[in-house]
Formats: sequence, C-alpha cells, structure tokens
Amino acid sequence: MDYFDRLEAETHALYEIANEARSKGLDVETKTEVPLAKDLAERVEGLVGPEGVAKRIKELEEDMSREEVAFEIAAEIASSKFELTGEKADYDEEQRCDQALRTALAILTEGVVAAPLEGISQVKIKDNPDSSKYIAVYFAGPIRSAGGTAAALAVLLGDKIRRAINIEAFKPIEDEIERYVEEVELYESEVTNLQYSPTPEEVRFAANHIPVEVTGEQTDAVEVSHRDLERVETNNIRGGALLAMVEGVIQKSKKIHKISNTLGLNWEWLTEYSKPKSEESSDSSEESEIVHEPKYIQDIIGGRPVLGHPSEKGGFRLRYGRSRNTGLATMGVHPATMALLEFLAVGTQLKIEYPGKGNCVVPVDSIEAPTVKLKNGDVVVINSVKQARELKKDVVEILFLGDMLVAFGEFLRNNQPLYPSGWCEEWWIGLLKESENYSEDDDLDLGRLQKKPLHYPKNTISLFIQNTHFAIMT
Repeated sequence: MDYFDRLEAETHALYEIANEARSKGLDVETKTEVPLAKDLAERVEGLVGPEGVAKRIKELEEDMSREEVAFEIAAEIASSKFELTGEKADYDEEQRCDQALRTALAILTEGVVAAPLEGISQVKIKDNPDSSKYIAVYFAGPIRSAGGTAAALAVLLGDKIRRAINIEAFKPIEDEIERYVEEVELYESEVTNLQYSPTPEEVRFAANHIPVEVTGEQTDAVEVSHRDLERVETNNIRGGALLAMVEGVIQKSKKIHKISNTLGLNWEWLTEYSKPKSEESSDSSEESEIVHEPKYIQDIIGGRPVLGHPSEKGGFRLRYGRSRNTGLATMGVHPATMALLEFLAVGTQLKIEYPGKGNCVVPVDSIEAPTVKLKNGDVVVINSVKQARELKKDVVEILFLGDMLVAFGEFLRNNQPLYPSGWCEEWWIGLLKESENYSEDDDLDLGRLQKKPLHYPKNTISLFIQNTHFAIMT
C-alpha cells in the first residue's frame, strides 16, 4: 500500500509543477488537460460524464459484472432514473440516450480508447414508416479502436436504451437493407478488407433483425447506387456502421448472444450465425461440434504464405498451455519451425482457423518440434534452430509443423468450445498415474516430467502426428 501511496503523492507533486508552468500563459491551456482518476469509475466520469456517475458505478460494481453495470447505467441515464446535474440537467430524451450510450461504452472499454468520444457520432430518435419511434446509433471510423466485441455491444446497448424509454424497434425498408449489402461489397472492393467477409444473406439477416438502426457518417469517398434514401443522410460508404455490423454483431454473434442472454435481452436470432455448416454436424456425438471453418482462408491476399489448409493433418497441432512469453492472442511455436519456414519471426501476425480472429507468434522450445522428410528418404524431428538451418536445403516435405501453444482462455474469450488436444506429455503422465500398475513408490519423478519436456523414442512419432491440427495463413 505504501508503494501506491507514494505513486499517488509523487503524481500530485508533478501535477503541481505542471500547473504552475501552465499558469504562466505560455501554452494553449493554462492548466494540465489530463484529469487524474483513481479507478475506472472516476475515469469514466472524467472522460464522458455525467457528473456523479462514478459513485453510482461503484455502487453497482459490488453486485454486478462489468457488462451488467454498463447496461444498468445506460438504462438509468436514458430513462431519467439517474438524475443529470450541472450543464446536462436540461438534456432532452434524445440527448440522454446519447449520454447513456457513451457512458456505458466507456465502462465497457475501461475508458482507455477513443470510441466513446469519437467512435459514436450521435444517437438519434427517428421515425419508422408507421410513425413509431426508434433509436439510431451513428458510428464513425474510430469505433474500430474499441474492437469488434465492444462495437457489437454498442449496438446491444442501443437496444437496452430503447427498451428503457419504451420505444419500438427499427423497421428497415428493402432499399435500406440492400444498401447495407452494397456497402459491404464496395467497402471490401474499394476500401479495405474486413476481418470477416459476410455473405449478402448474412448482411440482410442482420439488417432485418438488429432492433436499432446501425448507421453513421461518410468515411470514404465511394458512392453507392442505393442513393437518396430518406433516413440515410449520405450517399457514401458509412465505414463505422459496417464495422459495427460486420466485425461487431455478425462476427461476434456467439459472444453477443451469450451476453444478451445474461442481460435478459432477446437476441435469439443470433443463433442463426452459429449453426453448423456441415451435414456431419447434425450428428449427436461430441465430434459433431467440431466444424471446419474454411472461410478464414478465402480472404487471403496474393503472395501471402498458407501454412496449412483447414483442419488438415500436418499443420500446427493444438497444444494447451502458457509460456512466460505468450499472452493475449500471442501463441507459441517451436523455434525450429520458425527457422524452417523462414516466414515466421517473433511477433509475426497469423490468421488462424481456431479459436478465431488472429494471433502473433513467439518461440517456445518446450513443445513438439516439426517433422520433415529429407531427400534421402529419412524422416527427422528437427529440435533446434541450428539443425533446421543445416537440414533445410535437404528437406523435400514438411510432414508436421509442430505444436502451437494456445491458452484455453483464447477459446473462452472467443466463445469457442475447447477442441481435443493432441497426445502430449500431460496425457502420458495422466494415464500413467491412473494405471493400476503405477505406484507412488516408483522411481519416476513425475514432478520433474511435468516441468520439463519428455524425450520420446523416435519410433513413437506416429503417436503425436494426430488429432487436432490448426490451419493457418499469415
């Protein structure tokens, strides 16, 4: 505690020096612009307000998760249950909805990205063709900084807000739906690739079911043919809206469905996006949940190396675990694999089939190394960078790329089921300990084996080249 007290005291001392310097009037501002905040609640109030919301956030945090706090705060602000004070005291219903969404989004993004300020242009209450009211959320390009999940949650927040003020869902007309389809196609052909490339049917389905209007400002000088629509203010591509719909709601449909259920919002239509894409998936066995996802490889850019095709053997094998240098979306591969392929360096970004999105790689030498076939017919497990460099010129085929070390949390945060691991040391030790022939008095030091990789006889290699493999492209 003394350490944190010292940090706070020294920070205040530095602020006093900075404010004294600013008070001389030689800078644009006469005081330090960056406010101090002790925790998330104070950071949110300082970033987007409203005044007094920090206290309410702290009260709710005692009994609720972060998502639940954000959605409850949004509902309270929009419905006037939370009383606005100061310059915001006279806000009308539309302005309260705008404030509610920004405050809630700041809570979800922990007040560390620009999305609540710049990723949301405005929130409007507009009219459906039948004269009923609905919520329209205007997204801008900086919503990308929030990430796909937060962008999708901003849309979900819009639904929570409309329920809080008791107004109808958005009712799009056919031209507005086709406008979304055209914008997605134009965005990918004229601007840049999206992380996820939806089919026109997927876009239409989302546009028909999202209960708030996902719209936004012009972000690119590319015009559409579905022009001059009454409720769409621009004839150009709305990049922010596409990011929220495609990389948000559609791509993160599984995660958003799970959160919507927790919050009591009826977004069951999202389950259509997670239905199995193969006939085999109708089987009731456990293996039926494992569905190959080839779609990730369809967006490959010419010249990029493909390291493995969807779920094919010989690619990277799934190995659960963590190393000191792996972390969030950072996964380990054997350094010999990196040397053998040449394409992989520390931090190289890959696009992977599972658990989704992408990752960057770091070397981990305690996992299974690559296996290659040489010109003379020998099959060799390459266990070091030095060996990889010496044999590379004689390699005619890579039979197995080796393990990829993946933390189970990567599957958890992407809302993916845990897939079967390949045969590895942990399985071997586990089966040995369960055997009726094993005794605790045996001289096998299992504690050492669990911390140090086992060295297998060469004739056991066929055991390891099996089970789940990753298909990956850089």
